[in-house]
Amino acid sequence: MALRLSPHMTVMQNAAQKASKRMLRDFNEVEQLQVSVKGPSDFVSQADLRAEATLREELTKARPGYAFLMEESGASGGDNWTWRWVVDPLDGTTNFLHGIPHWSISMALQRRHPDGSAEIVAGVVYSPAVDEMFWAEKGVGAYLNDRRLRVSARREMKDALFATGIPFAAVAPRNRLAFARTLGALMPATAGVRRFGSAALDLAWVAAGRYDGYWELGLKAWDVAAGLLIVREAGGTVTDPAGAEFMVSDGPDNDVVAGNAHLQPKLRELVAEGVAAATP
Repeated sequence: MALRLSPHMTVMQNAAQKASKRMLRDFNEVEQLQVSVKGPSDFVSQADLRAEATLREELTKARPGYAFLMEESGASGGDNWTWRWVVDPLDGTTNFLHGIPHWSISMALQRRHPDGSAEIVAGVVYSPAVDEMFWAEKGVGAYLNDRRLRVSARREMKDALFATGIPFAAVAPRNRLAFARTLGALMPATAGVRRFGSAALDLAWVAAGRYDGYWELGLKAWDVAAGLLIVREAGGTVTDPAGAEFMVSDGPDNDVVAGNAHLQPKLRELVAEGVAAATP
């Protein structure tokens, strides 16, 4: 029997499904553009913008008073918001650009309380290429389509598979060095480390038990807002490298360590050591 979705979750999943239809058509055209002189980069940028416009239109139509924080267009809707959508229309842009079917639409709903604190109360990470809808609401649980999710039960580092994001040219030198130190300590202790290129899907896959943990430094709010709730509602733990409960920041300084309750503390210690070694 299909799960009965809340009004908010219905709005989010419908918006993701609508945006994905054009994105899939665009994705299927990317391969044909690889041989052109101009190349596919501009085409993918336009696909990203079209997806964001569709999501904004659908979400605004359903909830006209809500604010936005979006990857392409930034913050809008006023500073005194109570409800805010946090949206990445295309997480995994480089994969999309290269015709790799591992990219996602990520959106979260954030609620701000009278004391000024804010929390993520709903999240969706949708992978159109394989029609996998990861979603969660606070207190309701995490799901893949209609199936309840739980993080893995592995306890030993030697059996664990972790995910991360490998720093690229634009990443701060401190984060590149911290990554190298962490990876150097982690590789000989585990079953493997993967870099698939979509932070939102990495977190969703931790929730699904496909990965045992995930870490990355210097992420944006829209990269992690939906995924962190999905992990937590699947029974996982999400903190910063220092061990504090991870809270989404609007800036480019979201450092996240996620995993099951057995392995996340061990992973966090290695990440913290890497950060410390890279800090002057």
